[in-house]
Amino acid sequence: MPATKLQAVRKQLGYSAAAVIDMMVKRADRLGESLMSPTSLKTKLSSWENGHEQVGLPIYRRLFREIYGRTNEELGFPPDLEDDEVDELRARVAAAKNVDPEIVDRFRRQVDDARHVDSRFGGITVLDQLRANIKQIEDLLEHSTNYGQRQALATVLGDAATLAGWQALDRAAIRQSWDLHEKAKKAAHEAGSPIMLAHAIAQQSFILIDIGEIDAAVEQLAHARKIGANTVPPLLQSWLAAAHGEGLAALGQRDDSLRAFDAASTVLPSDPVDVALPFLFLGDAHLDRWRGNVLSRLGDPEAIDQLTDALPRLPSNFTRARAAMLVDLAFAFAAAGDRDQALSYSRQARRLASQVKSDRQLRRLSGLILPAGARTA
Repeated sequence: MPATKLQAVRKQLGYSAAAVIDMMVKRADRLGESLMSPTSLKTKLSSWENGHEQVGLPIYRRLFREIYGRTNEELGFPPDLEDDEVDELRARVAAAKNVDPEIVDRFRRQVDDARHVDSRFGGITVLDQLRANIKQIEDLLEHSTNYGQRQALATVLGDAATLAGWQALDRAAIRQSWDLHEKAKKAAHEAGSPIMLAHAIAQQSFILIDIGEIDAAVEQLAHARKIGANTVPPLLQSWLAAAHGEGLAALGQRDDSLRAFDAASTVLPSDPVDVALPFLFLGDAHLDRWRGNVLSRLGDPEAIDQLTDALPRLPSNFTRARAAMLVDLAFAFAAAGDRDQALSYSRQARRLASQVKSDRQLRRLSGLILPAGARTA
């Protein structure tokens, strides 16, 4: 039986004492506040939780409220401390008022930088940083009273959350990826952006595909495509059609899948770069490699030519995409009965996927079944 409400909340949330101390230290650092040493804090936490002392200083009460997401009453703090919460709210509203276009642009640049690092080195190097940025933007958005400011913050938040969600999926952190996409969808509604909403809904569908919920994924992809019809730029319409095609391929609907890719090619702009859509890459070899991926998953022999033609055209900075293409080629050659080529590409893919810590691609490779022997002429 917990000795205090403070202890009960920690146990209910499943946090260890060490984890709570670590969160308090990190949160205080972001707030620019100084705390006692972690060793002293460990002793003090035990004393607070066992009711030997009250949590006296306002900063510690604030940290507990923010980390646990509970009120003074729920944490067992005296009711006369409500003034602390009022002061906190006023401080947060005041901080949000300081957000201006320059600050929003700085957040946007941080997300763009993370995107470039992610494409080359994988999400492991930037996922933690992105999560911290998301939390900071969320805090400002929740306390902003300026509608235009809220829209601008929500737009950046949606972009950051979809990027972090994709990185989490690549690390096989399924639940975290889902939650981040939910944040992105809420941000899209706040921003009033069908572009962000359609993109977040469609990208979230790949989580459903990965966990075997194919029917739900295809339904969600069709919904995203409907949202984007005649309301989003052609580049995103193309991406949504291709995403739908991948879902249809997962259902084994080859003809419908390839028709979706034909539609994607038809609406793809001649210059497939849009500064307003920095999260979409369909130029160079990207749409071709995506079609090759689908052909490989369908076991279609055309996958080999499609992928081998696209591979040398893929820009060198898309390391994770290259790893995915090598996985696709390994499966395509295995389906064709060419053990030597399948083995060669699987080894290359494993090296590259390990380099960028792509658990998703490594998991795909673990399901590769090599042909019994080399292909004969």
